[in-house]
Amino acid sequence: MILALDVHYKAAGAKAVGVLFNWEDTFVEEVIIEYINEVADYVPGEFYKRELPCLLKIIEQLSLDNINAIIIDGYVYIDNDMNFGLGGRLWETLEKRVPVIGVAKTSFFKNKHTVRELKRGISNSPLYISSIGLQLDTCVSFIRNMKGDYRMPDILTFLDKKTKED
Repeated sequence: MILALDVHYKAAGAKAVGVLFNWEDTFVEEVIIEYINEVADYVPGEFYKRELPCLLKIIEQLSLDNINAIIIDGYVYIDNDMNFGLGGRLWETLEKRVPVIGVAKTSFFKNKHTVRELKRGISNSPLYISSIGLQLDTCVSFIRNMKGDYRMPDILTFLDKKTKED
């Protein structure tokens, strides 16, 4: 199974959502939702301190033995020197047991050499893919081949909407 994770911040707290699926799936197999009452303040350059505890609330409900990869909304590396971003911090926290794939919607100027741009569907705007624990080209292929005709694969669009709904 693949686990995709996202977090949406509210005035007080956050909502974390995880979806389980297989690469060839059109729809998710399971949705896991967790509400977090208190989250750390956002600190530039230390986003992982805010987001990582929220992601772990979902992960702790699952057996990592059944997870082949985790997709996050963000980057594995924050720069070309391979310093960890959210994805790398998650991989490290999970003791390198599960590969992590970052799928970001916006470019980050400091990590151009640690990502691959991927254009999907009819969009001219790329996704920015990064990974750890799996070859980057393999991860790009996985994301490219996920179902959906648009920039974002259908399952990741579903996750984003689920995370933002009340």
